[in-house]
Amino acid sequence: MKEPIIKSSGDVFLDLGFPPEEAAILQMRAEIMTDLRKFIKNKKLTQEKAAEIFGVSQSRVSDLIRGKWEKFSLEMLITLATKAGMRITLKRAA
Repeated sequence: MKEPIIKSSGDVFLDLGFPPEEAAILQMRAEIMTDLRKFIKNKKLTQEKAAEIFGVSQSRVSDLIRGKWEKFSLEMLITLATKAGMRITLKRAA
């Protein structure tokens, strides 16, 4: 028997069953992690150099690159992004 195909709401975390307040935070974390990984890749940084820029250990950069999102709070990701020169803003939808 085939699994039914369910149309996405546009938010993978809501689709996975997370409550809206948690889904919003998870989405922000995912987006910032993606931006940080792109920053490292585009600048062709080694993990050691990225760690120096972010002010963290190389193993933390490894966790970031490997997408271990559970190891990073939203606050920590904002801190890393700011150290990378990114400007993070929070916008509330109507």
